Formats: sequence, structure tokens, C-alpha cells
Amino acid sequence: MYQFDGQHVIVTGGTRGIGAGLTEAFLKNGATVIATYSGNDEAANSFKEKHSLYGEKLRLKKFDVSKTAEVEKFFQEYEQEFPSLEVLVNNAGIRRDSIIPSMNEADWDAVIDTNLKGTYNMTRFAVLAMMKNRYGRIVNMSSIGGKLGLPGQANYAASKAGQIAMSLSVSKEVAKRNITVNNVCPGFIETELIADLPDDQVKEYKSQVPMKRFGKVQEVAHAVLFFASKESSYITGTSLDIAGGLNA
Repeated sequence: MYQFDGQHVIVTGGTRGIGAGLTEAFLKNGATVIATYSGNDEAANSFKEKHSLYGEKLRLKKFDVSKTAEVEKFFQEYEQEFPSLEVLVNNAGIRRDSIIPSMNEADWDAVIDTNLKGTYNMTRFAVLAMMKNRYGRIVNMSSIGGKLGLPGQANYAASKAGQIAMSLSVSKEVAKRNITVNNVCPGFIETELIADLPDDQVKEYKSQVPMKRFGKVQEVAHAVLFFASKESSYITGTSLDIAGGLNA
């Protein structure tokens, strides 16, 4: 449906879960994809081997999006290797769930640093790269959790709501440069990020979703491809829920 031939796409956290599905979707539609990851070499290499037919159109880069120096180094190397940057998908994210009296500072900081500061780090340097060609698409993978505020997820909800708020400001700053910034807010999607939920909690969450099921990665990917496409040129600063009718 959307063509990305000749375009370069960065997907953070792009080798597992929703990120892996997004990387696959962009590859199938002609893009060169730089999929980043922070720690699991085995999973990343397995992902690369699985998609070996794409050859050099799939590149893997290992660094921590929460570390400003590592992000800066990545973009310095990126600009030496690639002629332009058309799309950034801020997908890297973690959960460290706990009710607030039991949530330790390390778990709060880890989630905020990866999910929100990571978005800031990547967006900051991506905008600098995109401004050179006066074109860009930034898609933040926020979450319906940033609007609902699920129990035990104060850190996660704060980070995801922060992504949306940040997008509102940045979208206004870069609009005249033909750079758009939008958010996709998945609900419960079948990935390893929620694979650790107990069965009774899965049943409870599904009962809250009007469609009575969890979503599929491909259903999220369609929305991301749209926001990342040239066809979405007059849409910026918006958020789209992919949540089966679940809303605040």
C-alpha cells in the first residue's frame, strides 16, 4: 500500500516484539531499515538470519537509546554510512511494573530513561539529520497505558504520556521543515512484552477490551506505515489508538 523504496528507516528496539513486526513491514515495502537493539545479541542475530533475503537492506546497530553519548555516536556513524534519514520510529521500551509504594527508584528511572529520554535522544539527533533534506517522519510508539494509567504502571504510564506531550511540542517546532511527528498508541498486543502476565490478568484485560481479544503486531504496523508515508503529509501532532475499542 505504501512505498518506501529509496528511504532509510530507523526502528529502535527493532528486532523483537512490535519493533520486529515494524522492521519487517518496512522491509517488505522497500525501505532500508536500521533496526537497533540494546542487549540481546542472540535474538538480534537470529532476527537478522531470518531476514537474510533482504541482505544489506537490513542493518543492525547495538546501543542504548537512554545514553546520550551512545546515541550521538550512532548518528555520527549513520551520517557517514547513509545519505539521508526519512523515518524514525521510537519503539524501544521497557516495563518494570509495581504499585507505587513498592516501586524502587531504579525501576522508575530505568523506564523513564528508556521510554522517554530515549525518545528525546533519538528525536533530537534525527531532527538534525532530517532538516538537511527538509523532510522527515517521526512515529512514537506510545501506549494506551499513557491514557488509561493501568495499576502498577505509574512509571510506564508517565513515560508514555510524556511521549505524547513531547510530540505536541516537537511537531510544532518542525512542521515548517516538512517533518511530522505522530504517536501510535497500541493497547494489548500479542508480544513478549506482555507474555509474563498471569493467566487471570490476561483474562481480565481481555474482558475490558470491547473486541474481547488482544491485537496483532500487523494491525499496529499498518498504522505506523501510514504515519511514516508521504501520504500522511498533513497529519502531525496526533495520536492514534490501536486498542480494539479500549480507551480512556
